[in-house]
Amino acid sequence: MKDQTSTANPPPLADFIDSVEAMRENPNGESLSHGVARALKSLLAEPDWLSQDYRQGWPDRYRQHILHVAPDGGFSVVALVWQPGQTTPIHDHLTWCVVGVYEGEEEETLYHLYKDAKGRFFVRAGIETANPGDVTVLVPPEEDVHQVTNVGDETAISIHVYGADIGKLGSSINCIFESFRILPEPGDAQRVPWRR
Repeated sequence: MKDQTSTANPPPLADFIDSVEAMRENPNGESLSHGVARALKSLLAEPDWLSQDYRQGWPDRYRQHILHVAPDGGFSVVALVWQPGQTTPIHDHLTWCVVGVYEGEEEETLYHLYKDAKGRFFVRAGIETANPGDVTVLVPPEEDVHQVTNVGDETAISIHVYGADIGKLGSSINCIFESFRILPEPGDAQRVPWRR
């Protein structure tokens, strides 16, 4: 599901990559993921830097294009292209992730994990709609289980920055939760942390 890393980055993307590298070397007291979020917001405001090659989707599922992998594998920049209605499974991540919408409209459904006498299950914890320029930070393992859908009528493109080498891993997804029940309310069940 991966494409090759580009060898020549357009100036806005090259500047963004340089700023992330600088933050990794000198964090200035700010968490890396929150610094990346601030820088990604600026990148998303730049028009027309993402080439047509990285705007192409697939008809049956969202498509991943790897834009950059740090030489030491410490972070990756990825574009995800979503046709209308395409969605992820409910999943969590291997590493921190910063996501920003470049074009279109995406909906993120967040889940909390609970346990009752019948086992573990999910309850929807909220739904957030993201439009161009909106940025979200996910830091595993807490508050990290979600599902993302293109809810608009046109192609959506989001830019993802992961704290790992997605070129080697192929994806940032840790677990896909296909067999878990989804209930509307937790009832008397106890909320439990997701443990890998």
